[in-house]
Amino acid sequence: MKTEDLINAIVQDSASRPISMAARLSAALLLGGIAAGTLFMSVLGVRPDIIQALQTWRFDIKVATTLVCFGVALWATYELARPDADTRRALLVLALPLALLGVTVACEVIVSPPDVWMGRAIGTNSRLCLASITTLSIAPLGALLFAMRAGAARSPAFAGAAAGLLAGGLAATLYATHCVDDSPLFVALWYIPAIALVALVAAAAGSRLLRW
Repeated sequence: MKTEDLINAIVQDSASRPISMAARLSAALLLGGIAAGTLFMSVLGVRPDIIQALQTWRFDIKVATTLVCFGVALWATYELARPDADTRRALLVLALPLALLGVTVACEVIVSPPDVWMGRAIGTNSRLCLASITTLSIAPLGALLFAMRAGAARSPAFAGAAAGLLAGGLAATLYATHCVDDSPLFVALWYIPAIALVALVAAAAGSRLLRW
């Protein structure tokens, strides 16, 4: 075989090779993340005392919890985009952030007097929290659902919900760097419903968009 023929064969093979789901999801997450990050920095921005906040366990646990949500949802989204997905295992993995948050809430209750629980749970920016997480999730979720249409999800609604958790986890991580309410009680009362709302909307969208 001549060198020119070999090069042409390689080019044709590369052109006919389909783009992997991992590559599609990575590109979607990158583009959606850039859009969400740009919106976040232009409207909210990082809290001014971020350096001091990093030295407190409540802030660190808050960000760690959202990152865990993001990480497990990323894995679950990739798994559930496949026709041979193990939905039970995905459910167990997706429960990890809730388990972590449950432990931190218990620690907060133990180390804090009862008369401050309600104030820390209500916080100072609950409405902003709900609005910010849901809004920042829009671009990543749209990009992820578009990318997942090339797959063959075993359960379109479940796969859509995982994508919603992924977008919500990303949005919550961004917002956590702005939010001054660091108590695990606040995270449990406001972050979780915001992310859950995104997941529910994504499940409904996935049941239609990801059907095959």
